[in-house]
Amino acid sequence: MTAALQLLPLAKRQASWLLFGGVLLVFGWLSPKFLEANNLVNILIQSSSVGIVAVGMTFVLLTAGIDLSVGSVMFVAAAVAGKVVLGGLPLAVAVLAIIAVGVVCGVINGLFVTRLKLLPFIVTLATLYVGRGFGLWLTETRAMNLPDNLLRLGTAKVLGVPVPVLTFGLTLGAAHLVLMQMPFGRRVYAIGHDRAAAQKAGLNVGRTLLLVYVISGVCAALGGLISVAQLGAVAPTFGNQREFAAVAAAVLGGTSLFGGRGRVFPGTLLGAVLIQAVENGLVVVNADPYLYPLVMSVIIFLAVLLRVRGET
Repeated sequence: MTAALQLLPLAKRQASWLLFGGVLLVFGWLSPKFLEANNLVNILIQSSSVGIVAVGMTFVLLTAGIDLSVGSVMFVAAAVAGKVVLGGLPLAVAVLAIIAVGVVCGVINGLFVTRLKLLPFIVTLATLYVGRGFGLWLTETRAMNLPDNLLRLGTAKVLGVPVPVLTFGLTLGAAHLVLMQMPFGRRVYAIGHDRAAAQKAGLNVGRTLLLVYVISGVCAALGGLISVAQLGAVAPTFGNQREFAAVAAAVLGGTSLFGGRGRVFPGTLLGAVLIQAVENGLVVVNADPYLYPLVMSVIIFLAVLLRVRGET
C-alpha cells in the first residue's frame, strides 16, 4: 500500500504516457486492426500536420501566450500554394510562398503583441477571423482541386520515410534543439516563467516574442502544406478549428498554459500522436462520429487534471 502511494505522484506526472498506453490497449482490444503496423504508420502520418502546427504553438504557450490564428494561417497558406501551383509555377515556388505567408502572419501577430501591448488572445482571435475571411476571398468560397505534383508530397517517401513524417521529424528536431540547446530557447523559458524578471535581466523580450509568433506562423503554414497534400483540395472549411487541436496536442504533451514549462520532444510529439490515435481508433471500431469530440475532451481533461494534481 505504501509503495503504491509513493508511485502515485509519478503516475500523475506521467499521465499522458499512461493515457497513451491505455488508448493503445483499449482500441487494440476492441479491434486487432488498430495495432497493425500499417495502421500505426498511418496514425503517425495523419498526426504530422497537427503535430507541426503544435510545435509552433508550444513556443507560444511557453511564453504564456496563445496563437488562435494558426487554423486560418493554414487555410491562407494552402490557398496561396494552390494558386501558385495552378498558375503553372514550380512546387518550390509554392513552398517559398507558404513560408512567406507564415512569416507575414507571424510578424503581424507579433507586432500587435509586442508594440501595441495587446493580449495575445485578442490579437490572434482577430487575425483568426481576418485570415479566414482573406482565405475565403482568395478561394472565392469554392474548393480548389490541386494537381498531382502537389499531392505527391502527401504520399512520397525519402529513404522509406513518408514525407509528412520526415517533415514533422525535422521540424520537431529543430525545435527541440532550439529550445534545449540554444540561448533563444532559454530566453523563451525565462519569459514564460517570469516576464518582469526577464526584462530586468536585460533580455530583449519584444524581439523574442516576435520571433516566437513568426515560428508559430511558419509551422502553421507548413502544417497547412502537409495537410493539403494529404487531402488533395482546399475546401472553405480547411484548417477550421485546428488551433484547438494544436493547443490540445501541446497541453497533452505537458506544456503549461501559464508558460515556462513544457517540451516539444517527447511532449508535443506524444500529444499529437495521442490525439490522432484516439480519432483513428474511433474510426476503426466504427464508433458514432458524434462521440469523437466527447471522448477527446474527456482524455484532455483527465491528462490535465492528473498532471495538475501530480504537481501539487
